[in-house]
Amino acid sequence: MNTGKYVFAQVLQFVNRYEFEKCVKCYKGDRRVRGLTCWNQFIQLFFGQLTSLNSLRDICVCLKAHKRKLYHLGIKQNVNQSTLSRANENRDWRIFADFGEYLIKTVRPLYANCSIPEVDVDNDVFALDSTTISLSIKLFNWARGKYSRGAIKVHTLLDLRGSIPTFIYITDGKYHDSNILDILVPLPGAIYLMDKAYIDFAALYSMHKAGSLFVTRAKVTLDYDVLESNLNIDEQTGLRSDKMIKLRGPKSKQLYPDILRIIEYYDDEKDILLVFLTNNFIVSALEIARLYRNRWQIEVFFRWIKQNLNIKKLWGHSENAVNLHIWVAICTYLTVAYIKRQLNSQLSIYEIMQILSISAFDKSPLKELLTGYKVNQNVKEQYKLLTIEF
Repeated sequence: MNTGKYVFAQVLQFVNRYEFEKCVKCYKGDRRVRGLTCWNQFIQLFFGQLTSLNSLRDICVCLKAHKRKLYHLGIKQNVNQSTLSRANENRDWRIFADFGEYLIKTVRPLYANCSIPEVDVDNDVFALDSTTISLSIKLFNWARGKYSRGAIKVHTLLDLRGSIPTFIYITDGKYHDSNILDILVPLPGAIYLMDKAYIDFAALYSMHKAGSLFVTRAKVTLDYDVLESNLNIDEQTGLRSDKMIKLRGPKSKQLYPDILRIIEYYDDEKDILLVFLTNNFIVSALEIARLYRNRWQIEVFFRWIKQNLNIKKLWGHSENAVNLHIWVAICTYLTVAYIKRQLNSQLSIYEIMQILSISAFDKSPLKELLTGYKVNQNVKEQYKLLTIEF
């Protein structure tokens, strides 16, 4: 039981400090550091994300006001805003990125058995997309976006079984989405769901040769020859066609010389005809359409983290500080997802975040808060029995 411990201190018990210190040691993060260590820096930023504070000043003011409780919260010391800001500017962001990678490897298997709505496949299913965060070009002069504005992109590969991010890459706003396919290492047998921005036939063919499957939207200008057409189509399901094709354009067929599949599906809710391009010839055409419908989970994920984590208001202006900030936010999300599984909570990650954000200084047992299970019920019953006997 964690009777008498602050909720934030109970949450920190789920954060593996040993693995974090391994990341710190790898990049010599604590070399010649006397005061604010990387661990204490991470805890304070983690506290800011968990309690939805808007700035470094808010974090420092809040912790200073509760300085007598810091030891019991698991925080070694409070520092001023400038000290925390300098740490964000100078500490290598890869420390926090590597720790995030460790959390991904730890959390993802816990959600491996989660089902995907309306889809019955055993493959790993990922959605690939990016979200743009608008910035001031005067403050973030390294982050060039469109139309002479400042912006960064957070490229994310989301495992749809549990909505767990498995790959994060941060770039400026001008970085084209399809370039991520050159960095991403495809997993054999996995299904990747992407929109039109990822039409890069050379990269898609590399995924195909690696044994990966992809489903994307075909462009209107796509030029191809029909090799075979499936006439057994039930239009009541929304399907309009299912064809085996080969690219006709001189450059396109050179970049992707193999056979592809095109599926046309009419969405009566939005009154739009969707054309899917895939190298998956195993599942049915209707299953392909249902798979792509689940790609919207990544849009929901982006909206969620922007509303519940501090992503849009960055706590530093340099490229290092921005990368560090976003990785701490991702680590916060993964830690909450880990706690949810460890405590077998029926609450959603959103609901858990809301509870933790207002309960950091509470002394209620964490399991009781997140599951409703009275962890000290046995103690109370034993006390009643002793009282009756006495």
